[in-house]
Amino acid sequence: MKRISFLIITLFISLNSFAIERVGRLGVGFSNTISDSIPSLSIKVQRSSTFSYGAIFGVNTADDGGWHGGIRLYRNIFDEPYLTFYTVGAATLINQKVPGQDSESGFQGDVGLGAEFSLQGIDSLGFSVEFGVRFKNLDDFEVTTMGENFLNAGIHFYL
Repeated sequence: MKRISFLIITLFISLNSFAIERVGRLGVGFSNTISDSIPSLSIKVQRSSTFSYGAIFGVNTADDGGWHGGIRLYRNIFDEPYLTFYTVGAATLINQKVPGQDSESGFQGDVGLGAEFSLQGIDSLGFSVEFGVRFKNLDDFEVTTMGENFLNAGIHFYL
């Protein structure tokens, strides 16, 4: 346990290199990292060279739909030109409709590592991949691993 704590602390206090400057820019896009199969609109703001935060929201008005909304916190741990490695923590409220019954409410939390990359010449578009551990409590408390490709983890257009 002490080794894991040391690794996490090391990742959060590591130094950054030079990369694409996104400080103060607003990223608007999508993210499908919530396990309820409802696509999310996503925003992301990079407050400094080491810290970003974001929000997600998704809704489905179908009989078996629902909604979710949450926050995501990012800590950049290593930058390369067109590529940023980061740690991520997320907390999301989930409401899921069940036909013929009351809706169910719960939460989902994610902790993991990720990378956001851009293509040369298209600096305003960021593609993300993430992996880690997911905690979910809707019917039962579940702990699962997560692995999100750029079609799920998100694509952001930076204004």
